[in-house]
Amino acid sequence: MNHLANETSTYLLQHADNPVEWYPWGEPALALAREQDRPILLSIGYSACHWCHVMAHESFEDEATAALMNRHFVNIKVDREERPDLDRIYQTAHYLLTQRNGGWPLTVFLTPDDLVPFYAGTYFPPEPRHGLPGFRDLLVGVAELYRERQGEVRRQGASLKQALDAAFGQRQPTVALGPKALESARDALSERYDVNNGGFGQAPKFPHPATLEFLLRRWLRSRRGKQPDLRALEMLAYTLKRMALGGIYDQVGGGFCRYSVDEHWMIPHFEKMLYDNAQLLPIYARAGVATGSSLFRRIATETAQWVMREMQSPQGGYYTSLDADSEGEEGRFYLWTPDEVRSLLDEEEYLFFAHRFGLDHPPNFEGRWLPHVYMEYEALEKRFSRPENDIRRIVDNARRKLLAARERRERPGRDEKMLTALNALMIRGMVIAGRLLDRADFIDSAARALEFVRRELWCDGRLLATTKDGRAHLAAYLDDHAFLLDAVLEILQERWSAELLTFAETLAELLLTHFEDAEGGFFFTADDHEKLLVRPRPFGDEALPAGNAVAARALNRLGYLLGKRRYLEAAERCLAAASGFIARAPIAHCGMLTALEEQLAPPRIVVVRGDGEALEEWADLLRASTDPSLLGFVIADGAEPLPPAISIKERRDEGPVAYVCEGLQCEQPLTDVAAFSEALGQVGGIAAADQKTGHPFT
Repeated sequence: MNHLANETSTYLLQHADNPVEWYPWGEPALALAREQDRPILLSIGYSACHWCHVMAHESFEDEATAALMNRHFVNIKVDREERPDLDRIYQTAHYLLTQRNGGWPLTVFLTPDDLVPFYAGTYFPPEPRHGLPGFRDLLVGVAELYRERQGEVRRQGASLKQALDAAFGQRQPTVALGPKALESARDALSERYDVNNGGFGQAPKFPHPATLEFLLRRWLRSRRGKQPDLRALEMLAYTLKRMALGGIYDQVGGGFCRYSVDEHWMIPHFEKMLYDNAQLLPIYARAGVATGSSLFRRIATETAQWVMREMQSPQGGYYTSLDADSEGEEGRFYLWTPDEVRSLLDEEEYLFFAHRFGLDHPPNFEGRWLPHVYMEYEALEKRFSRPENDIRRIVDNARRKLLAARERRERPGRDEKMLTALNALMIRGMVIAGRLLDRADFIDSAARALEFVRRELWCDGRLLATTKDGRAHLAAYLDDHAFLLDAVLEILQERWSAELLTFAETLAELLLTHFEDAEGGFFFTADDHEKLLVRPRPFGDEALPAGNAVAARALNRLGYLLGKRRYLEAAERCLAAASGFIARAPIAHCGMLTALEEQLAPPRIVVVRGDGEALEEWADLLRASTDPSLLGFVIADGAEPLPPAISIKERRDEGPVAYVCEGLQCEQPLTDVAAFSEALGQVGGIAAADQKTGHPFT
């Protein structure tokens, strides 16, 4: 009997009809394994995972394979997005056992009494091929290994447990970190930078948002001085441009796929994840405003529109992902033939669309065409002697027609569970994009999502990790708390609320009470979480920014906002605990480096008070700032009580007044709008830098 029918995970529900006797992770399955002394077959994946689907069709839906699994093992399915704690541990175990990077589906065999892995792999085909054993043969071999060679299994398990303890319990000596740590990371990124295609390293190419945000912040901070870091700008802007023009970006509907299988950003792995788009959205928006790039602004706008159109639930929360597959084929939803496109467009629209997106080139994905920019608008203008604005208008009309036609296709599966951490990332991204691009609808979307999280995932003073179909459960992790605190601090800058500020403080207290390590930093799971093999304390960035990095930055900001040294000191302890890791591998810790940056140069806190139209003029100046380390609050006169650090004496002058603080020090109040604009340190465009790098950002 399969036991997945009542789960909230879309991924687990995809396997609820398998002939495999799947269990969710939990005491019933673990107790059964102990009682019957049967090893556990742990399979970890997620709903949008292409190779997870392949292995499911080949093996888990096969009666003969299922019979072997049911005879020899207790079979447990885990959604890595609902249980990142388990995924983090067993991916590391896979690496220690195989000395190869893991992935999904992850296949791990555990001893039943202590849950230590003794064999691991990722995807296995049904029959031997490409150097991989057939899955059925593997099942028989692993079952025999456990029965016949228990001593060897136990010895290996003891060694692996020691290695896991060392990996997750590792402590590095504290290192004094200063500006040189930021320079080291920037120099290391420069060495890895792909000058031809943008990005870092070779195929497959991932966006690495934490790296891009680090470069963006470094350039923005440097241009306040006499020597703007044009190398950081070049690496950032050219990478953003190549991604925006490539197939990794959905040229018809907006939004980014998870990664490119080639070094040119041309062909993606077609799944679209909320977390990638949540992180890239504010980077494109800020870079668009700071560089004056219409391309970056458009990409940010289209990405946010895609999120609201396809990824936001009627209840307000954001869904998790879109599948790579539709109609049984990877990427089918996004592919075209020239005849299909020709039938939907008029002759002029087809001409320019085909030349811009490569329909006049050979097919680039399994006999079909994935739109990818082959000709930029300047080249089209020269070739056809038509004004660029006319060509843009024609291509945009064509894209709208294709999008309308695509909406009638069979859609990829959508994972409609909603995760606290990912919602928080998108709330932050939507607020930043809405503020910089003057899009109130983006901020409204974020506000609805935050209301959803507080309504559905906040229960009896504690945070939950996931919800679907009105059922919220699973204790929240470090990422949930840190990302949500960060998101609340962003939305407070648009919609001041004493209640929300109190909620932010509550989240900070939960972090300190339940997650902080006595030696500094934060564990991934709370102190009252289910006891697992190890308790990770992650400092390095992965697909998501390190929870410790976001916690340190958010606590630092909240500490200055509230004037609470307790939060500032927790952020300092976190950075001290991470310092040795940062020094050893700076580019693996770009998130921690952004936290370090705000510790070395405390964030600026700007409060504008007043009423009426005059206040809006000042607010617009504040919202236009691209300084990522600035926290700006617009608080109407007579608003709810303010926290101590910004409970500034009521003014006596007419008109708005601004208070500009750096760290815990505040300047004299400003009542002149020109002086206020100067104090914000607005920096002009980058025409000179643009010319020097040779990479236009339009």
